[in-house]
Amino acid sequence: MRVSHDFSAEFDDDNLVGRAGLVPVMALAESAGLPGLVAEHVTVPGSIGSNADVKVPSLVAGMLAGADSISDMDVLRHGGMGRAFTARRAPTTLGTHLRGYTFGHVRQLDAVASRVLTGLAARVPGLLSGGDRVAFVDIDDTIRATHGYAKQGAGYGYSGVKGLNAQVATLSTLQAVPVIAGIRLRRGAAASAHGTAAMIGSALATAKRAGVSGMVTVRADSAYFQHATVAAARRGGAHFSLTARMNPSVVGAISRIPEDAWTPIKYPQAIWEEAEQRWISDAEVAEVEYTAFTSRKQAEHVTARLIVRRVKRLNPRHGHSEQGGLLDAYRHHAVFTDSPLSMLAAEASHRDHAIVEQVIADLKGGPLAHCPSGVFTANSAWTVLAAIAFNLARAAGVLASSFHARARWQTLVDHLIAVPARIANRARSWRLHLPRNWPWHTAWENLFDTTRVMMT
Repeated sequence: MRVSHDFSAEFDDDNLVGRAGLVPVMALAESAGLPGLVAEHVTVPGSIGSNADVKVPSLVAGMLAGADSISDMDVLRHGGMGRAFTARRAPTTLGTHLRGYTFGHVRQLDAVASRVLTGLAARVPGLLSGGDRVAFVDIDDTIRATHGYAKQGAGYGYSGVKGLNAQVATLSTLQAVPVIAGIRLRRGAAASAHGTAAMIGSALATAKRAGVSGMVTVRADSAYFQHATVAAARRGGAHFSLTARMNPSVVGAISRIPEDAWTPIKYPQAIWEEAEQRWISDAEVAEVEYTAFTSRKQAEHVTARLIVRRVKRLNPRHGHSEQGGLLDAYRHHAVFTDSPLSMLAAEASHRDHAIVEQVIADLKGGPLAHCPSGVFTANSAWTVLAAIAFNLARAAGVLASSFHARARWQTLVDHLIAVPARIANRARSWRLHLPRNWPWHTAWENLFDTTRVMMT
């Protein structure tokens, strides 16, 4: 491809918009009740809190348009955007609004996010299709690196990186990819499992409000292998599936598994073995009954299944590891679960917990590329708004096409939102003129036509 002519350029078109996909997506947000929910639940005081029902949707729209900082919100104020949308606000106004949030106001925004997800699930049935049979709540956390000395709450966490810690709970089914059921920004030095019970309880409540009525399993890695995680899952009527820490008790239980109890399995597609740093295509699986948390009082002991996958080490270790070398020939991965599934199905289901990592990657590649303020509560509010934007993009993808229903954040932005259009008015009718031969025009039209029906 080569440039065809010697061009000149001017920024002079008052009717051109660079993010025409915001029209149907923000119509979807209105249909799900975003402005009304903000007006009802968010009570930031004074002039900085006024018109929150305008400012919050503006922040969400900016994130959908690709903004990952407050100054980037200027993307909403170009060309014909003033004709496509009313009541826009300047980036400085939006930044001031965020800095007016307290911890309580961020929790109010959590309530809005939960109810918006419920509204989206009601209007876009495919968003959580299969939730009447099986669903999963996956919980994990990540460090969002920060720089300089002006970020409140920044600190060094488990990764050794200075930043803030975001805990994320996703909701998915066998047919539907994850949406965010809960998110919370925490201080950088926070332990992974800090606040786990509250997060799980909130995510399970959101799942029920969103119409999930089937069997729900809470999945998490070894950082969440603690009594609070199991208790929260059971209080919410869910099963649990947790990666077990290789403590002496777990190692002892594994060592008691008879050799003839191991079942060989072959993976149709190789899986990545993190500890061995290689792809594996076969392994062996066995299970044993195990009682966890025995250091707590008797009533809090939990007896369930310990499902163990073992992989032969390429270079066996000798004489200096767990159980005096008994387990040195194999690398073991244990899952503590009360799942009613068969052993192999439960083990395979737990491996799918990794889908939460893709959501975290999408957030960090999108609206959470930065923590844009020096004020901790402003960054907390920004994090919740990022979850709302993510769920809106996911719902828009479901309405657009089967491909976009499973696409990543950046793909949804590029294909459905970052579409240039010219606004025209003819016979008192407003029209968007979009590029001819846009590769994803059918998907975009599906989204646009469906949201128009929602708004009538």
